[in-house]
Amino acid sequence: MLAYVTMARPKEFKRDTALEGAIAIFCDHGFEGTSTYALLDGMAISRQSLYDTFGDKRRLYLEALQRYVDDNVGSQIAALNAPSSPLKGVEPVLLAMASKVAIAGAPGCMGIGAICEFGQSDAEVSALIAASGKRLSSALERRLAEAKTKGETGKDVDPRAATQFIKATIIGMKVAARGGATADTLRNIAGMALRSLR
Repeated sequence: MLAYVTMARPKEFKRDTALEGAIAIFCDHGFEGTSTYALLDGMAISRQSLYDTFGDKRRLYLEALQRYVDDNVGSQIAALNAPSSPLKGVEPVLLAMASKVAIAGAPGCMGIGAICEFGQSDAEVSALIAASGKRLSSALERRLAEAKTKGETGKDVDPRAATQFIKATIIGMKVAARGGATADTLRNIAGMALRSLR
């Protein structure tokens, strides 16, 4: 008689779910601070599945970062464009970080983490961050120009300079949140930024 050996099949998993797990780990620990073991645990997959599906840790990191910034910038642009009032569209973008901090255990920002960890030393990371930043800047500047046309901002507000100010404020709020700033503190910062545009 022939003996048949049943090979254990690798555990099936949903790619998007696994990638979301990787994003959560990278948000909290960065690239260097994330071990392969932590990724396997957070993604609930085997080592072989990790390599077969995503490649090495760096390839996984770049894909996770791309997904993160695409989703993040996409939601910010959607918030900007939602209300008929352009300036009202800027408000939820500024308040988003305060809302996240209000949720216990909310992860850090992977985009800011990448900037702090790599600076300009990694061309692929820099290009990815720059492209997402350009998308957001374009949407912000367009809405701020509309706000000025409608008289919602001060006459001396320059939409391009205001865009850079808002982006810098958002970045500062994200870093402050990582350092333990409360939701109320972040709301106050957002409020100051909005008042400066009027």
